[in-house]
This record gives sequence, C-alpha cells and structure tokens, in this order.
Amino acid sequence: MPRDTDQVVVVRLDSSGDRSASDSLVVEEPLEIRVDGESFLVTMRTPGDDLDLAAGFMLTEGWIHGAGDIGTLSYCPDERDPALRNTVDVRLTGSARPVRSDRRTWANSSCGLCGKATLESIRRDSEPLVSSVRMSRQVIIGLPDALSRQQKNFWETGGIHAAGLFDAEGRPLAVREDIGRHNAADKVIGALLRSGTLPNAAAMMVSGRLGFEIAQKALVARIPIVASVSAPSSLAVALARDFGMTTIGFLRGESMNIYSHPERILT
Repeated sequence: MPRDTDQVVVVRLDSSGDRSASDSLVVEEPLEIRVDGESFLVTMRTPGDDLDLAAGFMLTEGWIHGAGDIGTLSYCPDERDPALRNTVDVRLTGSARPVRSDRRTWANSSCGLCGKATLESIRRDSEPLVSSVRMSRQVIIGLPDALSRQQKNFWETGGIHAAGLFDAEGRPLAVREDIGRHNAADKVIGALLRSGTLPNAAAMMVSGRLGFEIAQKALVARIPIVASVSAPSSLAVALARDFGMTTIGFLRGESMNIYSHPERILT
C-alpha cells in the first residue's frame, strides 16, 4: 500500500511550554502519466488511487471521451526501487488519440494546469449540461458531513483536500483525498469512470475553493451540481451559468449560497 502520511518529530509550543511531539504530514510525490509508453505529464499528488487519477485527468482534460478509450491502466515498475509506484501507463484503444499529443506539462498540486483553459475554449469544446436532476435542500446540507466522515487523512494531518460524488439522494458513490484539490476531483471522477457509474453522479462536493478548474472538470464529467464549503471564483460561476451547472458555495450548517441554476435545489 502506498504511504499517504509521514510521521515527523516537531517542537510543539503552547501555553504549558515546549516539548517534542510526533506529527503527521501529508505525503506529496510526483506521479508521471505515460500514454502508450510515452511520457505525457508529471503532477504532484498524494500517493493512492493513482489509476483513478490518471483516468479522471485524461477525461477532464479532454484527451479521452469515455472509458471505452482506455484499453489498460497499469503501474510501471521503478528500476531503481521496485517498491516505488510513481509512474502510470495509460494504453489507449486503437481509435483513441490524445488531443494535442505533443504537449508536455508540469502540474503542481495547488493549481493544476493554471491558465490552460479559458472560458472561450470551453465554449468551443463543450455542450451545455442538460439534466433533470433535482436534490432537496436537506440532502444538500448533509453533503459536507457525508464527505467529512470519509476524510481519514484530513483528520490525521489537517493538510489534505477531498472530493466526493453523490447520487440524487445524497448517497456517497466515491470519495477521494489528495493534497491537490484538482487531483481529488480527478480521482473521484476517474473512480466512477472506471466502474461505469459516472452517469449516476448528481453532485460533487469539494472541501476547498470552488475554482474554475473544479467547475470545468465537473462540466466535462457531466455532473449537474457542484458544492463547496468555501467560496467559488467568478470564472467558475460564469462557466456554470453559461453551461447549465448548479454551483453552491459556503455550504455550512443550514445555510448556503446558490450562484447558478437554483432550480435544481428543492426547498
């Protein structure tokens, strides 16, 4: 099993003085994604669910259009250390070809592919989201707790994000954690893509800001409702309004702000 936390010794200062203590840190390591054996991308992530991450990333960045474009997903052994699992190879089906296959990108865990996509390019490449999904207010306000209950590493380290996909009744379909918000989203989308259950996802709940990248990934995955405990960005809301997604921010306790397409939330 990949390690997702490290233990370190720290000097803890508080009202009673200072002392040595053990602390848990989130692991951050590079993952190389290869396509048909060719190096394609390096991203910083928390180890674990790497095959989900690769599948979700390929979908949400537009390099594949569905699970049928993936032939196999597997780890590549590290010749220097066979215990390391930091390279994934995606083998595509014969008809699938990555868009802009000459691209080589470094993505960091905090911003992902910052500046890569603009609202104009999304307008050219995506269709508006048409969905009959409706969720009750009571179901929506339960999503943060449902996500939190499965954030094992957050409660241990306090330094990791989570994304969850839920059905229209608020039942969790999958939850994934990662040091990067966009990685957590790709992992959870990839998990359902690989299991063939992505069409069942009515809502995505994220633990951090609802930025443009999160909204764009939800759009590509055709998820009609995206909610966050924190604030959305102006570009995320503009994208959601243009493409028919419901965006919810500051979802805390009994309150929330609905920024776009509130008709999906039944009061």
